Amino acid sequence: MVKNLFSLNIQDMEKANVQFGHRVSKLHPKMKQYVSGIKNSVHTIDLEKTVEEFDEALKFIEALISEGKNMLLVGTKVPIKALIKENAEICGLPYVNERWLGGAFTNFETILKRVTHFKDLLKQKEVGGLEKYTKKEKMKIEKEIESLRIKFEGVKDMQKLPEAVLVLDMNKDGLAAREAKRKGIKIIAVCDTNIDPSLADYPIPANDDSISSAKYILEKIKEVVLKAKEEVENKRVKE
Repeated sequence: MVKNLFSLNIQDMEKANVQFGHRVSKLHPKMKQYVSGIKNSVHTIDLEKTVEEFDEALKFIEALISEGKNMLLVGTKVPIKALIKENAEICGLPYVNERWLGGAFTNFETILKRVTHFKDLLKQKEVGGLEKYTKKEKMKIEKEIESLRIKFEGVKDMQKLPEAVLVLDMNKDGLAAREAKRKGIKIIAVCDTNIDPSLADYPIPANDDSISSAKYILEKIKEVVLKAKEEVENKRVKE
């Protein structure tokens, strides 16, 4: 049994289908080190190595949060959108669960202006500032608010670039990882057997198609984040 600091359990991972990779023909050469075998023409992931890598990722996340730094959660694949939003909100972390906006990291100043505009419109609506417009103008503004909400709801309180990004599917959201790399943002990423793990600073070899696998990974990350935040708050109170 691999020793780890965060109660990562191989049996629990198996129940969550973390071990199932892609078909043999889709193997990325750099994922060979994480493969333990083949079942029904599908590669299986070595969960002992998953424990080792996930443990390192969780240690990094724990230290990051303890230092008061921020991490953005990214997962835009339809089955996990709700999971990303739920876990991010519980943890008080920013998130992207709709389409990744190109330039969100590399052209952050422009994104920040759009977020500010979104928040201004929300404030206007809250205080009744839209009532001065005609019905047609009001409908147009309401439509714009909803469009901006889809794009920016999860990052509306993020005033600067995060120090790290968690990517749940490197195939779907690889652009987020590539932009993070260009800006020196640390990348924690779930890497299935068809993914190049070298792009991630902290790769987590795991099934990126299974909802149960995503739930397991996000649950462990949530536990670490909430515990680290609680310890920071307790320390602040004592001071």
